[in-house]
Amino acid sequence: MKVIDIRPDANGMINWPTLSAQRKAVVTIGVFDGMHLGHRKVIARTVEIARKNNAFSVVIMFDPRPSVVHENPDLFDDFGDNAQIPVDSQALTSVRQRLRVLQQMDVDHVIIVRYSLAFAAKSYRFFLGQLVGKLGMRALVLGSDAALGARRAGNVHAIKELAQATGVFNLVVVEDFGPGDVRVPDPIVPEVPEESGEPKNPAEGMNKAEYRAWSKGIPNKKVRAWSSTNVRWMLANGRVRDAGDILGQPHRVEGIVVHGAGRGHQIGFPTVNLGERIDGYVPVDGVYAGWIVDLDADEQNGTSSCSNIPSVGVLRKDELHLGVHSPWRWPAAISVGTNPTFKDDAANSADAYDYTLEEQESSRAAQNRTVEAYALTDKIQDLYGHRVCIEFARFLRPQQAFESQEQLKDAISKDVEQTRALVSE
Repeated sequence: MKVIDIRPDANGMINWPTLSAQRKAVVTIGVFDGMHLGHRKVIARTVEIARKNNAFSVVIMFDPRPSVVHENPDLFDDFGDNAQIPVDSQALTSVRQRLRVLQQMDVDHVIIVRYSLAFAAKSYRFFLGQLVGKLGMRALVLGSDAALGARRAGNVHAIKELAQATGVFNLVVVEDFGPGDVRVPDPIVPEVPEESGEPKNPAEGMNKAEYRAWSKGIPNKKVRAWSSTNVRWMLANGRVRDAGDILGQPHRVEGIVVHGAGRGHQIGFPTVNLGERIDGYVPVDGVYAGWIVDLDADEQNGTSSCSNIPSVGVLRKDELHLGVHSPWRWPAAISVGTNPTFKDDAANSADAYDYTLEEQESSRAAQNRTVEAYALTDKIQDLYGHRVCIEFARFLRPQQAFESQEQLKDAISKDVEQTRALVSE
């Protein structure tokens, strides 16, 4: 798989690469945030058609997400060519995570377009004309609700008419809706489950009348069941198992391991702490069962760099490390939550697995959420500076305040045993 990173100029124009003078291209276009089952269905069809016609399979992917650029133009539309794209906390997956899936699906070329407002102003007719003329596009594969170009005017009906009128490319529409539509709150607000155990779908067991009454009781919108929005809502409610079913794999976040204050080590449960820049949507606060994977296990130093696009070699190494039987993958009890604030500056980065009543009382103003994990192994090495992946399998319980350190240790011991049982399944 060849990955090409392109940034439009100030006028939104792109210098598209020439992939081949002889072979044509079958293209699909989108953000593909989450790489859920609907996305995979569209991409698989793209690869299938390309192979049948001895053409290149090409995925054009936008980064950052168009919606976040339009909502925050000053933040996302003015950064240098070599700078890291600002963190999008609502994105389900990073470019690196999406590229891994595309490589597994045997895509030939991935073109990552640095989405900008000037680029967004181009009409879908102009955009598709460029793909035909520059990339040699002879087939375009889209999901049934896709929309391209300025004001999203290029829906599948408009593109179908253009394809028929010009005769230079074919449009293939993939029905990627999955099990149908669902309603989700609008806006999505994280809500911590009140009880232990994997949260249920609030609409589960309702008849049509009850579902209508429930949906009318909250501001909501209709989305596809297989959609990034639905997955985001699930994660905002701790439903990581349901989210994983739509994603086709456990939901993942990634980041660089940093030093904490060592409080977990002091009580016998040392945790791996992620730094402030976390790739992937962080689920709602709570304690989870899952896994931790060291992506830099065979590196002298961590691979954190300002480059947003990893090499194919890095992607292959990631795939090896993320494998089910990887020696760099361990079951883990995972905590997502808010760090307490201490008067002692040295403790400001303290572990946040849980904390006592006295510590909670002194931390009410704290706002920085942390992600950390206790690995169920005695083989783990020093991970400071390494890039790690944390996978979420099940929600165990909401975070709690404890009256003593002994109660805290007992609770973590139970979390560990639950984790061991769940991941063994």
